Amino acid sequence: MDANVRLRDIPSVDELLRSAGVADAVGRFGRPVVAAALRRVLTSIREAVREGADIPSSATIAAAAVAALKANERSTLRPLFNLTGTVLHTNLGRALLAETAIDAAMAAMREAVALEFDLASGKRGERDDHLRGLICELTGAEDATVVNNNAAAVLLTLNSLAAGREAIVSRGELIEIGGAFRMPDIMLRAGVRLTEVGTTNRTHARDYRDAIGPDTGLILKVHTSNYRIEGFTKEVGARELAAIARDKSVPLINDLGSGTLADLEHFGLAHETTVREAISEGADIVTFSGDKLLGGPQAGFIVGRKALIEKINGNPMKRALRVDKIRLAALEATLRLYRDPDRLHERLPTMRLLARPQTEIKAQAERLAPLVARATGGAFAVSVVACESQIGSGALPLATMPSAGLALTPSSGSGRMLAKVAAALRRLPIPVIGRIERGSLILDLRCLEDEEGFVADHAHLDMACEGGADGEPS
Repeated sequence: MDANVRLRDIPSVDELLRSAGVADAVGRFGRPVVAAALRRVLTSIREAVREGADIPSSATIAAAAVAALKANERSTLRPLFNLTGTVLHTNLGRALLAETAIDAAMAAMREAVALEFDLASGKRGERDDHLRGLICELTGAEDATVVNNNAAAVLLTLNSLAAGREAIVSRGELIEIGGAFRMPDIMLRAGVRLTEVGTTNRTHARDYRDAIGPDTGLILKVHTSNYRIEGFTKEVGARELAAIARDKSVPLINDLGSGTLADLEHFGLAHETTVREAISEGADIVTFSGDKLLGGPQAGFIVGRKALIEKINGNPMKRALRVDKIRLAALEATLRLYRDPDRLHERLPTMRLLARPQTEIKAQAERLAPLVARATGGAFAVSVVACESQIGSGALPLATMPSAGLALTPSSGSGRMLAKVAAALRRLPIPVIGRIERGSLILDLRCLEDEEGFVADHAHLDMACEGGADGEPS
């Protein structure tokens, strides 16, 4: 039969919209959206018919359009299993919020709240008031404010205190972090002039003293968040640097980067300067993140001397960088957990995952190994292996935590097979993200708390790893 004749037998969009299989979709997605989806499917069918294919039934066409709409409706911010071994993975959203923080955020979303309204006086209030007291209590600072992330905190602080003037920084602290974020670029955008002192590996107190002049606006100390310089090195500690700054009557800004309110040694980790310690060492302003070691939502804290915080809050840029009611509610709930440090590791997911013992993780790996081995259908050998997890997000970059996981090693094949199975795992309804290392796909189980959910999803793992004797995963 002539192709043009056959094309006339393809049902129209109007016919399909009146069919029983489409009615529910119209109610769910709306008539224009469903019609557009049907047109896309019909375009593909016409091309196939011209090549000699049969015309599918109306039900098949409708089902294809509805399936496409359902797939497109799924959020791109999909939950997944973080089995990378990095607890605070920047690309996977960093800190998991505590249940109390989630509840507080949801309550703020559902209801009107006293965001900038003083209930006692009935007048306009300050949104910083919701956090100021808690932050000062936990850090020992005179005053505090919060913006949308730590980069914003540094930018706002520099612009408020030293715009048009010099900011002195050690060459060994001119960091670049993920996404090509460079401290010199932030300083340029803040309107301060960078004055570098010392060398990459050695900076002395005299370097700072010699650089301070009448046009110096501040001294900036920067946490080298994602690297360490080792060997023949020298840096000026924060306490000594604070004394130099006081002697010269210039403020010292200490950017802690990740920042922590808790002593990490209590969780078996290396010591990281806490915000309280940075304040006690004499910094005039300390900046740090909310969504890293603190374990809350994305935010940037600025704490320190009251007069300087007032100046920062008076900067018109503050409004552009402020946080909304949802994050304020989650931050307040998170900070309240730090009032009970003995139970912090039980209630704050970040600390719970960092403190998780290797013996517990290994036992989990041994339970899951047979299940995963069966799911691979013989295409991969699955073994329990020791791993080294890391904190991530620039916190203690050289420190690792003993962990355990599963190694999926191709029974026969190459890195191509590993890439295929890694891609297949990413396509699962709940994607599984691991890391390829030394010829195996490693699934570090430190962050796997929902073991039941992982097991329930193992049927999908069968499909991801199937391939049988030829060893080719789908």
